[in-house]
Amino acid sequence: MDESMPCNLTRETMTLMEVAHELVAGCRNGRVDENLDKIYAVDAVSVEAGGFTDSTERARHGLDAIREEHAWFDSAYETLEQEVSAPYPHGSDRFAVVFTVKMRNRETGETSNTSEVAIYYVSDGKIT
Repeated sequence: MDESMPCNLTRETMTLMEVAHELVAGCRNGRVDENLDKIYAVDAVSVEAGGFTDSTERARHGLDAIREEHAWFDSAYETLEQEVSAPYPHGSDRFAVVFTVKMRNRETGETSNTSEVAIYYVSDGKIT
């Protein structure tokens, strides 16, 4: 077995920290879209801070809605630099990751820096 793999392939369900480490590795290595199918539940919910997106709805329900959210961000902003922290476990069902991003607004050319703490809930080996 390849010990560099983030999860134990002999089990069907990933542990909380296996999911957390795979999310971080995917963000750092450009596998965000691939990880949607791998580590997110079909009915996962993504909740954004108010006022960030053009939408009035803060919550996106389901993988298709989360994919649309990612597509919107990628079309509106170019990521110039990104730091992704190691995961911070909190209890048996959630972890946090700190994202620090320098981005450029594709429409205006304006650059900005942002940081956010993202909290992920995990159930049955998937982000919910």
